[in-house]
Amino acid sequence: MQNIESYRNYLLEQIQEYTWVKEPKNLYDPIDYILKLGGKRLRPILALMTCDIFGGNPKNAVNAALCVEVFHNFTLIHDDIMDDAPLRRGKKTVHEKWDLNTGILSGDAMLIMAYQLLEVYQGNQFQDLVSLFSKTAIEVCEGQQYDIDFESRNDVTVPEYLKMIEYKTAVLVGAAMQMGAIVAGANKEDQNAIFDFGRYLGIAFQLQDDYLDAFGDPATFGKQVGGDIIENKKTYLYLKAIEFADEKDKKSILDWFESHPADTVEKIEAVKQLFAVTGAKKATQDAVEAYTNKAFTILNQLQLPEDEKAQLKHFGMGLMTRNV
Repeated sequence: MQNIESYRNYLLEQIQEYTWVKEPKNLYDPIDYILKLGGKRLRPILALMTCDIFGGNPKNAVNAALCVEVFHNFTLIHDDIMDDAPLRRGKKTVHEKWDLNTGILSGDAMLIMAYQLLEVYQGNQFQDLVSLFSKTAIEVCEGQQYDIDFESRNDVTVPEYLKMIEYKTAVLVGAAMQMGAIVAGANKEDQNAIFDFGRYLGIAFQLQDDYLDAFGDPATFGKQVGGDIIENKKTYLYLKAIEFADEKDKKSILDWFESHPADTVEKIEAVKQLFAVTGAKKATQDAVEAYTNKAFTILNQLQLPEDEKAQLKHFGMGLMTRNV
């Protein structure tokens, strides 16, 4: 198996070489823009890596990897519209650089393009890939709706939140890995197991994102630290703080999360302090570790050489300890 950077470099070459720009340019230019904007490329890299791990040729998984990446970026365009976000990866969002209608239509086209990328596969392999992708795509939409619903609710539970991030984020990580396994011709048991491995890693990844949003290093995180606090988002940190807090601290948390002060620095620091003293900070770190370890237990079910399992474990540890 190659190292992560080899997969990343190969993937970036494929993204650069693929012809995203056609006519009309106002439909396709935004697609080319968002796909070349950067990002971790976590999901498509996992598709290539998994294909390799199960004895397939990673080059055969390129279209499956690009399918996942195009779909993921489609969701980002539409998420940014729903959030009225001005920036994505430090650059203007598509609907800000062009306009709202362009963002909607270019996003729609990307969803269709994601399916088109799977047309190179044949027979049962094609059927399995499309079936998995369709199931995953609708679950991502369900997760997004849960996230929207939670914005107007004050009774969100931890299990509900975990279900939301599983659907919105984690299932696409699992699907990327299962797609790589399908292309490699892995058996159904291993396909399902590697999906669960990716799903647990995806949950850990999102919980780590929640943690870094509050406690990350601004120099490395890549986004504004405290953004979730400013926007009054009910993240895992918030829910655990409410669960653990005494009446005094609970009132303080609720008061801050109903406020929109001009001085956001004071709010961020006060809420971070409350996250720490209530034990929510540690609980979130513990949850990241717990879900990562759940992923690692899946490795024991896989019929893979130990060095391949060690590589997957190393990858998972990197996600758990990341600061970006």
